[in-house]
Amino acid sequence: MLTRRFSPKGMAEHKLGWSEVEPLHNRNNQLSPKEAKDKNSYMASTLVKNDIHLTFHVKSTSVKIQEADLGRLFSYVGGIIQSINGVAIEVGGMPDHLHILCSLPKTISLADFVRIIKAESSKWMKQLDRSYMGFEWQEGYGAFSVSPSLIEKTVKYIRNQAEHHKRTSFREEYQAFLQACGISYDERYAFGD
Repeated sequence: MLTRRFSPKGMAEHKLGWSEVEPLHNRNNQLSPKEAKDKNSYMASTLVKNDIHLTFHVKSTSVKIQEADLGRLFSYVGGIIQSINGVAIEVGGMPDHLHILCSLPKTISLADFVRIIKAESSKWMKQLDRSYMGFEWQEGYGAFSVSPSLIEKTVKYIRNQAEHHKRTSFREEYQAFLQACGISYDERYAFGD
């Protein structure tokens, strides 16, 4: 099996250059005894577990979500996720933003996944009531990987949003996520529409 460890400093650190590695296609498709023995042990399917905590905010010029409609929106967003082969673990939030803990589907990029959730939920909100005709999500979003050991803690965090936001603004919350994950950002762009 050929493997290669890459370094940010480039190929100069490697003792064996690519030109010195025997290309697999020049071996006339002959397998070594070990490869022949292991031939049936190759991965036959794609298996993925990619748990993500998403958060995004309504546009500053948009109407906010009414408290009475939050539960219905959370359920609808869970249905959107299921319809695109994701797994909604927990959906919650506040009138001005959502938190979604989910497992991403293996067949769609994160950007497309979020775009679909935002577009479909925005359309649904506008059909729900005339007061939401101007409803829009901000363009950006935060997406943070969640290890299996932190799933339950993240679920509790999302369920406790109302209590949490009695003392913390969305901006402070989002900044804390970015800092905890080591994500550098420019405040001019991280918090605008």
